[in-house]
Amino acid sequence: MKTTLEIPDPLYKKAKICAVERGTSLRAILLKGLERELSGNQNPLAEEPQSYWANRKLRPGFKAAWESGALAGGTDSTQIISEGRDE
Repeated sequence: MKTTLEIPDPLYKKAKICAVERGTSLRAILLKGLERELSGNQNPLAEEPQSYWANRKLRPGFKAAWESGALAGGTDSTQIISEGRDE
């Protein structure tokens, strides 16, 4: 069955970002929330959300370097960006 909902912009944006981070659709997020609400599960933290970044697949060479610690240390990219903006 189809229906139309009016969702406030800030809530829509949060839901859309959540869907992208989890690698799913907005529809799936809404259906899961509705099911949770109707089932009486009042603990929203019962299921740990899976971040897109935590589940991403790394290229084999990069993964090996990451796991070996070869990428540890060095200059933080946020520091480089900040320095670039100051100049």
